[in-house]
Amino acid sequence: MGVKGKPDIIDIIKKKRLQWYGHVKIMPGERIPKLIMEWIPLERRKRGHPRKTWMEGVQAAITKRNLEPDQWRNREEWRLVSGRRRQLL
Repeated sequence: MGVKGKPDIIDIIKKKRLQWYGHVKIMPGERIPKLIMEWIPLERRKRGHPRKTWMEGVQAAITKRNLEPDQWRNREEWRLVSGRRRQLL
């Protein structure tokens, strides 16, 4: 929790990242967002401190929340665990 009981901005960003990941994973394979998310560059990264990729951040969030890699297939469950909804209807 952040200031005055409001959610921390970092937690909000991590939840939104998981929500977007689940949204893109259910897209058809020819959609541009899915193609970009699954694209692997051919060249190496530049020298210096290697930064995390977006997918590395998603994988870290999945691991931290003890989620299964294919759990996004069940949309209702994914909404619950990714922070989209707080309870089942």
